[in-house]
Amino acid sequence: MTVTLYGIANCDKVKSARRFLDENGIAYVFHDYRKNGVDAALLERFLGAFDWQSLVNTRGTTWRKLDPATRERVTDGASAIAVLVDNPSAIKRPILEADKRWLIGFDETSWRTLT
Repeated sequence: MTVTLYGIANCDKVKSARRFLDENGIAYVFHDYRKNGVDAALLERFLGAFDWQSLVNTRGTTWRKLDPATRERVTDGASAIAVLVDNPSAIKRPILEADKRWLIGFDETSWRTLT
């Protein structure tokens, strides 16, 4: 099984996901948004698996710090990509891709289906 975990290394949910994968012996590649970057092509892949509302972390600090006009412009997938490319910390985390299966957010119950 090929597994890629997307997120930011210091995010608590990403840390929990990495610990879960390690404890369950699931090998994975970690794609850190800050080190490896985020481009429109990657965000398009995410939008193939999730709707844009699920992808944008509207509860996080990065989103709340954006000016209201920027937040209001996000009304569909294309406008979400435009904002998220410049603000990858506003992407909900973690995102897991496992052999064409996608999970967003860390929920141990749903992640148990990987083992």
